[in-house]
Amino acid sequence: MLRIIDVRTGEPVEAAPARRGLTRVQAHASGLDATALRVLLVSDLLVRALELGGTPVWSLLTGDRQQAELRAAAGALGIRPFEHGTDLGSGLGEAQVLHVMAGGAETVGGAPVSEETGGGPVSETTGEAQVSGTAGGTPASETTGRAQVPGTAGGTPASETTGRAQVSGTAGGTPASETTGRAQVPGTAGGTPASETTEVTPVSETTGRAVVAVAPVDSPTAAAPDLSDPGALRLALFSQPRDLPVRLDGEALDEARRTLAHWRGAVADWARRPSRPVPDEVRVELRTAWEDDLNVPEVLRVLHRVETWPDLPDGARFETYAYADRLLGLELTRDIGSLA
Repeated sequence: MLRIIDVRTGEPVEAAPARRGLTRVQAHASGLDATALRVLLVSDLLVRALELGGTPVWSLLTGDRQQAELRAAAGALGIRPFEHGTDLGSGLGEAQVLHVMAGGAETVGGAPVSEETGGGPVSETTGEAQVSGTAGGTPASETTGRAQVPGTAGGTPASETTGRAQVSGTAGGTPASETTGRAQVPGTAGGTPASETTEVTPVSETTGRAVVAVAPVDSPTAAAPDLSDPGALRLALFSQPRDLPVRLDGEALDEARRTLAHWRGAVADWARRPSRPVPDEVRVELRTAWEDDLNVPEVLRVLHRVETWPDLPDGARFETYAYADRLLGLELTRDIGSLA
């Protein structure tokens, strides 16, 4: 089961509802830069990983700048197309929502804190990380309403339009609003429903919401990344876990190009041998890696090991790379038939 770290709590949560209900993966990105593209790539990884696990998914792109350009860049990078409109999921019985956005803010208690003075919320449309640390129990803005604030007193009820948290175990018997219930908050005192700004536990399996933070890309230029070799760009951005910054410069792209060319040539050569199944232990290693908070660098390390695995038939190497590429989207089988 795919588990990801919810930035609001710093704890892993299941990324798919228990009954495999429809899951929305919503990317928040504005402006055509390397960090925005990394947000889209992480969204694409989530979609692919969920689909590999049998979960129906639809994806949505949200932002206020250069949305057409981002969609075009996503297509060039092999990212699954984003849907238009926000009402489709709820109309189809949406069971889970995963928000993917740029991180990088300091954290307190596992939840990002706004860099703005006073800890105020950051607009969802800016694609920034979610806010914690707001005092006084004031609910988060509807435009940001994902982040939770630990330790608020007084427990102002969450608005029906912004509420995500729901209270369990309250004293005094005051129930949480059924229309706001997203995640359960234990131990609230005074019988008052928890504010949106109250610290939450992992999301409910039926109405779950989680926030997936993506670390920024360190690029030597502010210009839009070169999309002339999308596979190399995609692989270069996979070189670090999604919660760690990644350096995207000429050296990193050259290394990615060499690795990709080598792997595509090897896969094309292995394809000429009789097919063999992916070894069970390798399949387990791959799935364990990507189901552990999308640990794609570990997936890549498994592929490096498989390439030189002693006594492994080449047909099994081929099937392993083809199987992993369903997640990676690197077109590793592209050069099949090109060798003499």
